[in-house]
Amino acid sequence: MSVLLLELNEINFEQVQRYAARGQLSVLAGLIERHGLCRTTSERRYEELEPWIQWVTAHTGLTLAEHGIYRLGDVDERSPDQIWEVLERQGVRVGAISPMNAVNRCTDAAFFMPDPWTTSKITGERLTRLYPPVAAAVNGNADARITPSTALRLLTGLVSNALPGNYGGYVADVAAAVRGRSWRKAMLLDRLLADVFVREVRTHRPGFASLFLNAGAHIQHHYLFNSAVYEGGLRNPDWYVSPDADPVLDVYSLYDAIVGQIRRAFPQHRLMLATGLHQDPHGQLTMYWRLREHAAFLTAAGVPFARVEPRMSRDFVVFCDDAAQAEAAQQRLSSITSQEGEPLFTVDNRGDSLFVELTWSADIPADFVYRRGNETISGLREAVAFVAIKNGEHNGEGYLVDTGRAAGDAVAFPLTELPAHIASACGARWERAAA
Repeated sequence: MSVLLLELNEINFEQVQRYAARGQLSVLAGLIERHGLCRTTSERRYEELEPWIQWVTAHTGLTLAEHGIYRLGDVDERSPDQIWEVLERQGVRVGAISPMNAVNRCTDAAFFMPDPWTTSKITGERLTRLYPPVAAAVNGNADARITPSTALRLLTGLVSNALPGNYGGYVADVAAAVRGRSWRKAMLLDRLLADVFVREVRTHRPGFASLFLNAGAHIQHHYLFNSAVYEGGLRNPDWYVSPDADPVLDVYSLYDAIVGQIRRAFPQHRLMLATGLHQDPHGQLTMYWRLREHAAFLTAAGVPFARVEPRMSRDFVVFCDDAAQAEAAQQRLSSITSQEGEPLFTVDNRGDSLFVELTWSADIPADFVYRRGNETISGLREAVAFVAIKNGEHNGEGYLVDTGRAAGDAVAFPLTELPAHIASACGARWERAAA
């Protein structure tokens, strides 16, 4: 049997059920009613609850302690076997669209497009053309800066890949984004990836294919307090988002439509929906910031480096010529603090590179002053972009809906067991290559 895995990153299915109780999200509600809601478990320490960790576990069957992939973009050719190559070795044709922190090691994939943050080969002419503007749009979305050339290439990709039945959705996304509902840009990208996935599966008919969608995670992190089914006492300010908006319902409704579309397109396929982990409401006011021009900021701060690569939201990687330069860069970055001595960045030194997070979580007004060693510096507000007010935080419990199960068979199991579950559904074995 052919199996399709939809990776709905960090979606809270208990919130889905609350919306369903209000008569909304009929497709997702129907799947849960007929097939049950399994729960998956993963790491327990909060600092180890990150999607780029849990999705590696979901793809390899290994815990963080076993696979050792702690940062987004760390996966490479030396990383453990993933579900795609394990199935391919047993004769199952495979495909993937944007799997998080995964590398394409397939010899003859039906199609494979990596996520926007991971360097890996692309399989498929259509995907080779589409990947650059999608990656540029995702990495520019944090501060709403999508260049005209990226927009043009993205429009070209949309015109050649969008399914006609969804044209109205794209128009609605653009119109809403123009009116200030910026979360619709992330929804447009997920809508496009879903249309590409349907086209690729129809064309190549793989035995197993996965689709990763991230707009829901992004929107929950930013707007969970605006959800009509949020039961806490915190609220987002009106300048941040209109009080009558429910971005969470917007993206859940998109996913409801996407799942319905895929069910209609491939009625004989076994469908699995997995979340990896999920988000709960955050309990305090936390603001996220992102550097606008990473290289320019590092140069002005006197941080030595060879090159710098942005990652998600506030994260970036500083590559150095050698360990000595990395040590000097770490010391310089670590010397950047608030007037009270609180670090603005955290730095993970990997030898010849640094994984850096801009962790300052309070406001940065125009007159904000900070310290760089013995220097007093102003102008940080112009160097950063406001990303979001944190609304959602990670919970290691994830969810699985599997159309191959009956509602009464819903169970809880470790996320490490998901690849074996997928392999069995494909008529294959879960076995890694000998080391």
